[in-house]
Amino acid sequence: MDHEDVRERGFRRRTRVSAARDKLAEVVAGIEETKHVPVGDADGRIVAESVTAERNVPHYDRAAMDGYAVVAEDTFGASERSPVRLALDERGAAGVAVPVHTGSPLPAGADAVVMLEETEVHDGELDVFDAVATGENVGETGEDVAIGDRLYDAGDVLGPSDLGLLTSLGHETVAVVPEPDVAVLPTGEELVQTDPAPGEIIETNGLTVSRLVERWGGSARYRDIVTDDETVLRAAITENLDADVVVTTGGSSVGQRDLLPHVIDDIGEVLVHGVALRPGHPVALGVVEETPVLALPGYPVACLINAVQFLRPTIKWLLNTPVPDHPTIQTTAGEKLRSEPGTRTFARVQLEPGEDGPIASPLRLSGAGVLSSVTRADGWVVIEEALEGIPAGETVTVERWEWSA
Repeated sequence: MDHEDVRERGFRRRTRVSAARDKLAEVVAGIEETKHVPVGDADGRIVAESVTAERNVPHYDRAAMDGYAVVAEDTFGASERSPVRLALDERGAAGVAVPVHTGSPLPAGADAVVMLEETEVHDGELDVFDAVATGENVGETGEDVAIGDRLYDAGDVLGPSDLGLLTSLGHETVAVVPEPDVAVLPTGEELVQTDPAPGEIIETNGLTVSRLVERWGGSARYRDIVTDDETVLRAAITENLDADVVVTTGGSSVGQRDLLPHVIDDIGEVLVHGVALRPGHPVALGVVEETPVLALPGYPVACLINAVQFLRPTIKWLLNTPVPDHPTIQTTAGEKLRSEPGTRTFARVQLEPGEDGPIASPLRLSGAGVLSSVTRADGWVVIEEALEGIPAGETVTVERWEWSA
């Protein structure tokens, strides 16, 4: 197939975002393998197998307060005016109080703990000023977790407190879904890593996408810059097909140096070329030897928006987890937010103080190549295809996309 055919096919009719995502989902197979990792390294990881408690937590009856272990019945009737006096000893028994600290094993025979502040010691004996019930201020065996309790199901996401719980249960490792392996290939003969000469640009898209991959739960292979040459591009993609997904940045449009749609179609299949979103319609989604390949635009903002719209869900599908919504805030449009009918528009906004709460105002720096317009934005308002902008004063939803994994 020649270059013009695949590129014209993409932009003659732009695919809606939802339809493009559906086509991409059809070629993404969830990871079925499992990997055992140290519990301390499992923060944010997806549980691959159910976990059932094989021991009690705590595994002994323990004092839940500093104070004295007693037989509860011995304290009945105690009050400020009429304290109960008990002997002090290091062993539990009727009529005896044993000093304990929080977490201490409950002495044999004792069944409650009197808090330290409800007691006074006189001449080697203990005055108790408040009665306690059986089990009061006692952490019973299995109170936290009992043997046989189902703790986690496959698909659950582990957080720091979960790691503490697993450790308390004696787990040194936990079975998780492996991080999706994402090969990130920045492309463009004009790109350099440092010290750009006139006509050269420092590579940033690959770096940004790689860090987003890791934030979203994947593992990024951040590759060297690939020049605009069909043979070299074909080799770069082919060499990375062992990854779960290949992502390229730049070279996805219809210019003379935009070779990637043709290269992908030559060695695989382009599913979508040109999506009805703004900024960033020149994106190509394809598959090569069962590996999804995402060709993201070269303009930084367009690249980023497409990564959020297509790469983020791809990583979640590989992890067999739902794609979480972004945190949002409801506010008012301070000015008209413009859009193109039939195109889903991502309007970058700043939140500014207003009389009745924050107001969303469009950024003046709004071009697809102005990366600072994203770093200065508090989020974006998604204007759906059916709308022709949003008037000032309308209620809008601001997606805080960078706050979300």
